[in-house]
Amino acid sequence: MYALWISLVVIFVAELGDKSQLMALTFATRFRPLPVLAGITVATALVHLVSVALGRFVGDALPTTAISIVAGLAFLGFAAWTLRGDELTDEESNKAATTTRNAFFAVAVAFFLSELGDKTMLATITLATQNGWLGTWIGSTVGMVAADALAILAGRFLGARLPEKWIKYGAAGAFAVFGLVLLAEPLLTAS
Repeated sequence: MYALWISLVVIFVAELGDKSQLMALTFATRFRPLPVLAGITVATALVHLVSVALGRFVGDALPTTAISIVAGLAFLGFAAWTLRGDELTDEESNKAATTTRNAFFAVAVAFFLSELGDKTMLATITLATQNGWLGTWIGSTVGMVAADALAILAGRFLGARLPEKWIKYGAAGAFAVFGLVLLAEPLLTAS
């Protein structure tokens, strides 16, 4: 239980103001809350499972440079995609059921990529070297999802009050910033 509680608190606090919390807010302005939260939960559970395995068996050996570059490029792609926008054909409009699935996958992939090598992943690895893996995994996952759920609530509030054009530019700008930060991280840590 100690591993669960300490991991929950540490990761919740580490996640406040983190880029993935800002991503949750951004996604929540564009998609319904349930697929956003489900995508975050699945991605977080997977990344944190890898984190506790690394913490348990490998320690602090993690090649983050290549991961940061790939994730950074992906986020720049998300920014361009957001600015370009999507238009549905009549046939696609009739397939409204796939919207939830597509939102879930978009969020899950974005979160999975953004969390690889992120401070919450590294914190989870560190916690797992000192505590039990199961409690660390559950606690870190719940802590991160709880922090991101707060961002989803804020995103839903903003999404209902801002013009769609502002949301589109804000989301594209946020993705671009995330991408640039991820690309800059290896350069900053190398110097």
